[in-house]
Amino acid sequence: MRAIGYKSVLVIILLMLAVGFAVFRWWQGPLVQSYTAVSMPLVQTVVATGQVVTVSRTQVGSEVSGVVLERLVQEGDRVAKGDLLLVLSSDDIAAQVRQAQTELQALASSTRPQALVELDRAKVQLAQASRDVARRRELAAISAISAEEMEQAVQAENVARTILEAARLRAQALAAGGVEEALLRERLAALQAQLNKTEVRSEVSGTVLTRDVEPGDFVQPGRTLFTIALDGSTEIHVPLDERNLSRLALQQNAIAIADAYPERPFPARINFIAPSIDPQRGTVEVRLSVEPVPEFLRQDMTVSVNIETGRREQALVIANDALANVQADKAIVLLLRDGKVQRQQVTLGLRGLAMSEIVAGLSAGDQVMADATSSLANGERVRVVAKDMPFVVSIIDANTSDSNSSALSSIDSSSEGLISDEQAPQKEASVNSQ
Repeated sequence: MRAIGYKSVLVIILLMLAVGFAVFRWWQGPLVQSYTAVSMPLVQTVVATGQVVTVSRTQVGSEVSGVVLERLVQEGDRVAKGDLLLVLSSDDIAAQVRQAQTELQALASSTRPQALVELDRAKVQLAQASRDVARRRELAAISAISAEEMEQAVQAENVARTILEAARLRAQALAAGGVEEALLRERLAALQAQLNKTEVRSEVSGTVLTRDVEPGDFVQPGRTLFTIALDGSTEIHVPLDERNLSRLALQQNAIAIADAYPERPFPARINFIAPSIDPQRGTVEVRLSVEPVPEFLRQDMTVSVNIETGRREQALVIANDALANVQADKAIVLLLRDGKVQRQQVTLGLRGLAMSEIVAGLSAGDQVMADATSSLANGERVRVVAKDMPFVVSIIDANTSDSNSSALSSIDSSSEGLISDEQAPQKEASVNSQ
């Protein structure tokens, strides 16, 4: 009987303890997760995907018609000013050039000396005619000849004088540096220029983007044969969600990462923000200049761009999960103080995809509920378990060689252009390629 009594008492005691523990737990409230407001570096960035575009391009064509004999370059080739790109057939023009050269040589060796000989002959003939006129005047004075004979002598002298003047003018035109030589040289130069145009050369230094010609093709003036991207200015064109327009400004710095070279980020800077919005996509075009231009960058290459729109060396931050009823720069958090829930309005500063700056309403070390959508009443008791901040991924900062520098908490490479925030200096930076 005593053993049975002891067992009954023990059971009653255990039941009372269990009930008491349950009542205590009920009094303490439900178990909730919490974030702790901490001070750390914060960088707000707009993240999007764009394409590399060379600012200046030139289209190369032929100034003469002809059949392509040889093509010396193709897409991707680097060319310098004066490099030969294409060779056209030139038989007809080359024959004309040789003919003009022959005529110029004949002028110096034959035509010009012959003109001088004719000039000398004309001078002799004029002198002879002048002597005949003088003799006949003497004879006419004594009526030894008729007036008709005298008239014929004077006429012969006039003809000789005309022939001399013509010979003199011809010799002058054919003289070295004269009109005939100048005309022949100009003709030869024009034909030589036409011949030179059968060799299509690059007028700029750059990279061949397209080529639309093959050996055997017949080309004519006006047809584009090559497109060359000029060396120099290169831009990244990015369509950003219009919701981010208020955060953007000219000269903001950015870090770009080519999908093909994720381990080689490079700096860029905003130099243009479109004055209008694309109504179909709801985006605004942003252009970023790249200087210096990495040697691996190619036309139309896809790159992810992280534009720095705000920076704090030290900022009080909290995870976005803890924010409720966000209206402009105001939000509500469920502050946990003395084991009770307290709704608290906070003022926001820089905002990121995972983290936001708290300008007013919280202090470092304050705990807030991780679930901002909880229906717990104001003043209700809760039990708290800490939850880590949502550090997601990070990238290398191309502006510094310190691999322990502040890191982005998230990257979105879509054209949505979401916001991300930089934090956790104790985290080691790594490369993210999406």
